[in-house]
Amino acid sequence: MSFGEPNNPYGQPQGQQPGYGYPQQTPQGVPPQQGYGYPAAPPVAPYPGGPGGYPGVPADMPGGVKAARVMLWILGVLQALMGIVMAAASGWVADQIEGTGELDTQGQDVSTVLTGTMVVFGIIGVAFGVWAIMTAVKVRTGGNGVRVGGIVYGSLVTLGSLVNLLGANVFALISLVMGILIIVFFAKADGAAWFKRPRY
Repeated sequence: MSFGEPNNPYGQPQGQQPGYGYPQQTPQGVPPQQGYGYPAAPPVAPYPGGPGGYPGVPADMPGGVKAARVMLWILGVLQALMGIVMAAASGWVADQIEGTGELDTQGQDVSTVLTGTMVVFGIIGVAFGVWAIMTAVKVRTGGNGVRVGGIVYGSLVTLGSLVNLLGANVFALISLVMGILIIVFFAKADGAAWFKRPRY
């Protein structure tokens, strides 16, 4: 077997045409090939933006929303405690009224109505406290419904505080300010962006 024999599989191929088979170098202007003749995918740059690559999405909870969350916790715990104390104190008030021994039938009716009224207001206070606490819990993961619920809660706190101020309750100024701040922080653009962010 000679080196130049045409049927020799181990010898140098004779008279092969240029460009036949796989080229050793890629010609200029042709994109580099990657496996089975398909062109390589262009490199993908990371998408700018917030979490998940979505532009305009806040990466962290805004400071105003954090402050509103703290205020919701404070108001919720205080309202729940006041509601429990009011409902529990209704029995004590009834005992004090009946302990005078000077009540007629009309006085006993007043005692019953007063006790019932205190229990109802206590239950309402506990319900408002639970509402505020649940809203504070859901601020981190909740959507726009939590935001609307927080704004409604802040509005009701503001209204109740104004009514208490008419009754010369100076402490209602604190809850008035907190209610207004909750509304403002949840209604601001960064608060709206936080609650409307995509969740995937």
